[in-house]
Amino acid sequence: MKYFVSSDIHGFYSEWIKALEEKQFNIEDPEHKLIVLGDLFDRGSEAKALQTFVMDLIERDKIILIKGNHEDLLVSMLNSWHRESYLEVHHNSNGTVDTVLQLTDSKLTDLYNYPSEVYYKMKETPFIKKILPAMVDYFETESHVFVHGWIPCYTLGERRRVEKFFYNEKWREASSDEWKLARWYNGMDAYRDGVIEKNKTIVCGHWRTSYGHSKYERKCSEFGYDADFSPYFDNGIIALDACTAHSKKINCIVIEK
Repeated sequence: MKYFVSSDIHGFYSEWIKALEEKQFNIEDPEHKLIVLGDLFDRGSEAKALQTFVMDLIERDKIILIKGNHEDLLVSMLNSWHRESYLEVHHNSNGTVDTVLQLTDSKLTDLYNYPSEVYYKMKETPFIKKILPAMVDYFETESHVFVHGWIPCYTLGERRRVEKFFYNEKWREASSDEWKLARWYNGMDAYRDGVIEKNKTIVCGHWRTSYGHSKYERKCSEFGYDADFSPYFDNGIIALDACTAHSKKINCIVIEK
């Protein structure tokens, strides 16, 4: 089995297809399967095409979907819709509202004038009815663990400003709330703090790989002209988020079972 692994697609369907073609993914090959490490939507403009493609992959049993923090953001917004969550700044700046508009073929005027209609249209989309239920917190093989941010662990500091990570040997038994927190973690920092899984490689997304190349390899800037958004590799970690909205590329690696 060959696993073609990407992360943080964020609605950039064309960039993802290009990455898969470069790695020679063949949807008809029974030995080929995709793994996506969360954040399917938000920010890109091709949500409808991406939704159609992912649905086809689900129906063919060709994809393993890991839940990301942007999936949590969408669920949170829908759960608070009656309190006009769609007007909140972070749901707009993160692209969550735009995803709803794309997937429901709605405009901002529709959202403001007929919010209930947009809500019920969204609840009937394949994303809500089929894709989200298919998502898991992590996927594990004999040699790899696939997650969005990192595995659940103990921390010092706040969610986005964790000062120190500590290994939790019972991370596989973590609660849904613990997994929600872990989806926000910077896996490269957690790895450097020693949160690793012995004899396995943790493959993660969520945090731009240029961070690791800049901070830990000291070979480039994080966002400058020389920024490197290629996969970040070390002994026990592979990070994949290419910050596609900025770099216009999506990373894809191939792992043979």
